Amino acid sequence: MRAITYDRFGGADVLKLTDLPTPKVGPDSVLIRVRASSVNPVDWKVREGYLAEIMDTVFPVIPGWDVAGVVEQVGLDTPEFQVGDEVFGYVRKDVVGGEVAGGTFAELVAAPVRTVARKPASWSFEEAAAAPLAGLTAYQTIRRAGVQSGHTVLVHAAAGGVGSFAVQIARSLGARVIGTASETNHDYLRSLGAEPITYGDGVGARVRALAPEGVDVVLDYVGGDALDSVTEVLREGGTVASITDARARDEFGGHYVWVRPDSADLAELARLGDTGELKPEIAEVFDLADAAGAHERSESGHVRGKVVVRVSA
Repeated sequence: MRAITYDRFGGADVLKLTDLPTPKVGPDSVLIRVRASSVNPVDWKVREGYLAEIMDTVFPVIPGWDVAGVVEQVGLDTPEFQVGDEVFGYVRKDVVGGEVAGGTFAELVAAPVRTVARKPASWSFEEAAAAPLAGLTAYQTIRRAGVQSGHTVLVHAAAGGVGSFAVQIARSLGARVIGTASETNHDYLRSLGAEPITYGDGVGARVRALAPEGVDVVLDYVGGDALDSVTEVLREGGTVASITDARARDEFGGHYVWVRPDSADLAELARLGDTGELKPEIAEVFDLADAAGAHERSESGHVRGKVVVRVSA
């Protein structure tokens, strides 16, 4: 099978197209013919070696954790799926790289059933590939923060890959959403049902202008100084959740979240997709052979939505 690999840490130039054997399929796994994958910031951070201290790495590495495709083979004990099922998933394993931990920038990937669910019928493979990691991140932070109908939620980086899912999921729960983004993305946020404001100096005052009593939940998907305004904007008893800043937990008593593969959560994303309450935003689609270009596009920052890699037609 064709796959993108790298055999050392480094820039996007370490990525190369190569031929590898078909992955083995464990008893609780399915073999997926990959139609599309997508790039998440964690992919190029892993490639650069930034996560080497918390995740074992075995070269060569096939990058990518997002997948959308068709089940080609089932394991010995996988009653959840059968050959021909269209699925999507967040195929993160405990080790990065090596024969047992192949990534999704490949024509075939062996995926534990706990990491996949049936693809929403209303989504293309490219849209489904854009959703797993970012959508699960949004869904799991929202659940941890306890977002409910009637809450006012502040979403930082609301037009990004994770933030755009968070806006839609929070709105599906009946929450009011205020989202920070550059002015060029304000109309996009309005189309998702959010009230946009610009980020940067004075963000707290801008939030208070829209929500004088403060917000119930702050969701941080960007890091940096995003949480500096928490005490100004969060009403008493409110909750903070972040995927980038441990201060959310350590200083503000909230949640510091690292996304987990979860087939039930993926099924909920699929349900929201098929009801029309959730729609992935695709920034650009690259072919598998240009995986380096896809990584570079993601690394450039200020990407609205997700960068997708089309693996096969």
